[in-house]
Amino acid sequence: MRDNDVVLKVNNLKTYFRTSHGLVKAVDGIDFEVKEGRTIGLVGESGCGKSVTSLSIMGLLPKTLAQIEDGEINFNGVDITKLNEKSLRKIRGNEISMIFQEPMTSLNPVFTIGEQLSEPLKQHTNLSKKEMKKKIIDMLTLVGIPRPEGIYSEYPHQLSGGMRQRVMISLAMLCNPRLLIADEPTTALDVTIQAQILELIKDIRNKQNMAIILITHDLGVVAEMCDEVVIMYAGLIVEQADIKSIFDNPKHPYTQGLLKSRPGTSSNERKKELVSIPGSVPRPDELPPGCTFAARCPFVMGKCITEKPPLYKLENRLSRCWLYEEEAKGREMDLCLK
Repeated sequence: MRDNDVVLKVNNLKTYFRTSHGLVKAVDGIDFEVKEGRTIGLVGESGCGKSVTSLSIMGLLPKTLAQIEDGEINFNGVDITKLNEKSLRKIRGNEISMIFQEPMTSLNPVFTIGEQLSEPLKQHTNLSKKEMKKKIIDMLTLVGIPRPEGIYSEYPHQLSGGMRQRVMISLAMLCNPRLLIADEPTTALDVTIQAQILELIKDIRNKQNMAIILITHDLGVVAEMCDEVVIMYAGLIVEQADIKSIFDNPKHPYTQGLLKSRPGTSSNERKKELVSIPGSVPRPDELPPGCTFAARCPFVMGKCITEKPPLYKLENRLSRCWLYEEEAKGREMDLCLK
């Protein structure tokens, strides 16, 4: 794979909401990229900006409340924040697809599965009705749905949660997108079905060399699926690294807290009390002047309360923490000497 096989590049993305409480900075200047055949995980607690990032990319923000204040979202070299709705529709569901978090609310209860899966094909292809039905049944078969001909004529409420999620994957994959955004694709599914869904997504990625953004708070899913991880907190990236570096040597106190919060696998570990990060994510309209994680951080110092830390470039990652100020300066000095 060449270094220039970048499917999506997000530069300084700022997505703000205007509310009765004032300006809410849901996403406040983030940068990342995803390449062909690679999966990047967006990780963090609820309210940290993961889903807003995905909706910004898809162009599905509620226009009366939210807008992209600054930054670029470059897809295939085109800044899609500058495109009008008609141009976005040609890309959305065709070159960029999304698996939404809750299939029961994403699927329309009054239309059959076949009718709903026909929509992207009507929008983006010139297939006949017969050809569309064959393609849909082939896709339902690919995602492991039994008796696909029967499912084609059924309604969402007639299917189990796992089957509905497979239908959502079919819907996202029908037009062979270059980029798939999966927002909590296994939430509320039992462990066995979760493993099957993840294996299915991974298999499709490998066959089609597709780029994936996986949004989750489940670190087990991240370990299974991702090549790189972006840790978000209160609308900012606080750490970014390859999967091995994140799990073997987490740098940011928030990342460390997330990893310590995982339940153990041995019988002795399961008997111990679960570790948790104290407090909660601050409201987006009540962010502190300094580091947004300071109130929950075990290593907090005076500087953290008053000054926002930059995103430092370390040896094999990015980390937004004053603890690494000297390490980052040392690395810059070494690079200058070279």
